[in-house]
Amino acid sequence: MITIYSSNWCASCVWAKRLLDDLGLTYLEINIQKKNMTRNDLESITGGRTVPQIIINDVCIGGFDKLYSLNRSGELEKLLN
Repeated sequence: MITIYSSNWCASCVWAKRLLDDLGLTYLEINIQKKNMTRNDLESITGGRTVPQIIINDVCIGGFDKLYSLNRSGELEKLLN
């Protein structure tokens, strides 16, 4: 399962969702603005204060840069299985 914490104004969130879509992966998006979540709330859930925060099978990988890197190295597939 993939969960992505995002916000309305975040370009990296758009890129992360686009990459997941291009890979044909489904994900649950939680928009922290729509949910009225604070950065402290986000940090308590994911360990990070910035968006996007991406969780794959209960492992928080961080943001778009890490997602992109994992995909390029082939490690993303391993995390998904």
